[in-house]
Amino acid sequence: MTLEQAQEQVDSWIRTHGVCYFSELTNMAILTEEVGELARIMARKYGDQSFKEGETDNLDDELTDVLWVLLCIANQTGVNLTESFARNLEKKTKRDSKRHINNPKLKSHGTE
Repeated sequence: MTLEQAQEQVDSWIRTHGVCYFSELTNMAILTEEVGELARIMARKYGDQSFKEGETDNLDDELTDVLWVLLCIANQTGVNLTESFARNLEKKTKRDSKRHINNPKLKSHGTE
């Protein structure tokens, strides 16, 4: 599935099941909430915290919740993420093509 197809599917779902998009500001608040839920899972899975009784490792679901809201915001603000991603990747490549390779702080991480 492409980003464009994902945006189309979200838009179709919203129009069929969701009635309408929440306002952009509400979706920004929801995005913040979803990122917080993702952060909680990351802290427990990869950080120093442990899962509480009854909590599950639903990293995939939390990542997808973040993506869903991003797709909603892109749709309602007229951003084509396929085109924007291509431009952003080109910008990063021009700006950072040597920056990270030459960063001695990253040498200890290897080529993961």
